Amino acid sequence: MAVICLGFLAGNNLALADERVTSAEAQVDWSNVPFVTPPPRAGIFVKPPAGPGYFSLLDLINGNSREKPQTDPFPPSALTTTPAYDFDFRYLEQPGHEKDFFDPVKRIHLGNDWLLSFGGSFWYRYMHETDSRLNAAGINNNYHLLRTRLNADLWYQDRFRLFAEMLDARAFGLDLPSLAIDRNRTDMLNLFADVKLGQFLNGPAYLRVGRQELAYGSQRLISTLDWANTRRTFQGVKTFWQNPTFNLDAFWVRPMTTEPNNFDNWDKDRNFVGLWGTYKAVPGQVFDLYYLSLIDNRVISPANINQGNVLQGDSILHTIGTRWAGDYERILYELEGMYQFGRRSHLDISAFSIASGVGYQLPLPMNPQFWLRYDFASGDRNHRDGHSNTFNQLFPFGHYYFGYMDQVGRQNIHDFNAQFTLHPQPWVTFLGQYHRFYLANKRDYLYNAAGVGIMRDITGQSGSHVGDEIDFLLNFHVARHHDVLLGYSKLFTGEFIKSMRPGASPDLFYAQYNFRF
Repeated sequence: MAVICLGFLAGNNLALADERVTSAEAQVDWSNVPFVTPPPRAGIFVKPPAGPGYFSLLDLINGNSREKPQTDPFPPSALTTTPAYDFDFRYLEQPGHEKDFFDPVKRIHLGNDWLLSFGGSFWYRYMHETDSRLNAAGINNNYHLLRTRLNADLWYQDRFRLFAEMLDARAFGLDLPSLAIDRNRTDMLNLFADVKLGQFLNGPAYLRVGRQELAYGSQRLISTLDWANTRRTFQGVKTFWQNPTFNLDAFWVRPMTTEPNNFDNWDKDRNFVGLWGTYKAVPGQVFDLYYLSLIDNRVISPANINQGNVLQGDSILHTIGTRWAGDYERILYELEGMYQFGRRSHLDISAFSIASGVGYQLPLPMNPQFWLRYDFASGDRNHRDGHSNTFNQLFPFGHYYFGYMDQVGRQNIHDFNAQFTLHPQPWVTFLGQYHRFYLANKRDYLYNAAGVGIMRDITGQSGSHVGDEIDFLLNFHVARHHDVLLGYSKLFTGEFIKSMRPGASPDLFYAQYNFRF
């Protein structure tokens, strides 16, 4: 009996020891939580300047020359499409990190298993538009935009996450009716829960349910649209898995409909499904392969059907595409192809778009880089022939690719364009773009950045030359949390716009201050 008792006690002690080992092994390595998705590499990307130097105006004032930029989850830019939940603050778990005033509200450990963070941003933008929106009355538009975002992020180990982000977007002094992207008073931009499904092939897999922003690849088709005062968000379900060489996402969502004075609701008439894979094993290169499906049950009026303006509803649209982008030594390159098929207002869809470009980083002071590019999106020559050939740009960051005046979208367009960037100081970024626009088919519409057909000559006699646009941006990275952006754009109208809107001479000036924490 004594032997049995001793054996039982020994067994209990071994069991307790195993439990202690298991408990120690179960402790979370917070330096790897949350599992952050790095922002996708956009098209016309710019390689940042290398040190040493002053990487902010505050560094210059303090005489703090650095060998390389400070560890900072925020990009040195007033605009960023990266969702707030993917800003990477994991470096705060490392000893000896550079301190910041807002560190106390980041990564607050609640016991051994819980982590809580807070963040937010504020921006102000002044806009001065001449011949705003190519309106026939030639009205100018001078106004002010304010946007406030606040977020809270709660984690239980690496297994469960609850993220909430509030947005308040306001516009003042408009001379024209506000756009849907201008106003949204006190609403939720993100409100979702993540649940870890497990560890597969050296990478974690998660399920995300709720309101969430989406950004994929070049963001030509799916973007958070940071230029908009309201940003863009969806509601639904997404699963995502990543390992060091591959990402794979699958989602079913509906876009949110902005209701400026009410709580936003999802658009029950649109269902958006996608499967997106990214291969990233080769350093400096990325390869995307994707399938997207948009079921749009919005009703199109008979008048619009008669006019061939049928892209805003009544369709089952499938998009397949692939993209290769990267850099080799000083050469920059990108190629993306997108093909669409399905049915739209009883018409068979066959449409495509191509984005291509090559760039070079010159071995000169101030980090000069240039791109030469060609973008194309098909148009429709005859809306009565039983076919629809106009490409649908889905949910893009068109503002970034087709000129900052937003008069042109990725639909029925040729765009021969070039970009030049310069860093006079590491904390100053200058960007210049030139675009030469032609309609892909002169009997189809000119579509703006929102994908809306704004003018058309059914006879085609107004020609195809839309115009030439120049864009200049100057970003000052004042300090870690502060950026100032100045911009000017001018559209020199071509024969098409001169015929449709005689006397139009649009331009745009804006000034923006952005604060993030």
